[in-house]
Amino acid sequence: MIKNEKLLNSVIEGIQEKRGKNIISMDFEGKESAICDYFVICDASSNRQVQAISDSVLEFAHKLSGEKPVHVEGTENLQWILIDFTDIVVHIFLTEWREFYNLEDLWADSKIVKHDIEYSSIK
Repeated sequence: MIKNEKLLNSVIEGIQEKRGKNIISMDFEGKESAICDYFVICDASSNRQVQAISDSVLEFAHKLSGEKPVHVEGTENLQWILIDFTDIVVHIFLTEWREFYNLEDLWADSKIVKHDIEYSSIK
């Protein structure tokens, strides 16, 4: 069982609930230079969807794992929202911004897992 598995799964479910695209997790556990254990990255087609995904991630993390972020930024322009749960950092991008910043290539030495879309709802 991975550290923070419950939070990681709740974040991914929150993204899937609002139909975030191209969802991946990047595993940094054990890497000395890493600022966290995981990145979770997805993209959205509009500013409104970026906001909806962010709200959903916060809701699912709180309801399913009891977690609240230590920091959230990017809610002013809704092009890239970063949600920092300390060990897990979530990046929600507008598609063109994700392509521009290309975090996957910057951290290419990490283990990358693609998460297929599964739509669910909080019970």
